[in-house]
Amino acid sequence: MNVVIIKYNAGNVRSVSFALERLGVQSVVSDIPEIIAKADKVIFPGVGEASTAMRYLKEKKLDQLIVNLKQPVLGICLGMQLMCAFSEEGNTDCLKIFDQKVLLFKSDTNAFKVPQMGWNNIENLKGPLFNGIKEKEYMYFVHGFYVEKGVHSIATTDYILPYSSALQKNNFYAVQFHPEKSAEAGQKLITNFLNL
Repeated sequence: MNVVIIKYNAGNVRSVSFALERLGVQSVVSDIPEIIAKADKVIFPGVGEASTAMRYLKEKKLDQLIVNLKQPVLGICLGMQLMCAFSEEGNTDCLKIFDQKVLLFKSDTNAFKVPQMGWNNIENLKGPLFNGIKEKEYMYFVHGFYVEKGVHSIATTDYILPYSSALQKNNFYAVQFHPEKSAEAGQKLITNFLNL
């Protein structure tokens, strides 16, 4: 299987490739459109800042490529947020695959730290990405911005308010949590994606 991880100067690419290696799958990290277009599966991970990341995608013409991919694509963390319509982070117009907005967590109390860092559960699970993953399973999150709930939500999480922790539209899948850092449940989700 030919798995390509999109390189766009947004961290955590190595941890995703290690997670694939643990499953016996070799991957290629690339920002070359021709290589990405030929992949069987595409993973679009990321940790970083939305406007900087979008600028890099546009410079490499990856913004046009990603939205036209026909194979299964998995966005992770910042990758998921960039697949949305707009992010409050840097007031950034994003890829518009999902018509949801990315908003800043606002906490009025000291009970909730922003960014959310650590384990939280996912619920209202829908679709093949969650085969064999139980309702309210714990996944590992690190994020200060969240995707609002909407028509493409296939999992939700509650932190300050309920939000989308996973999205799907056609061949595009995305998760806010880090499956590559989420122990067995995360490995199961990556396996499910590879099996799509």
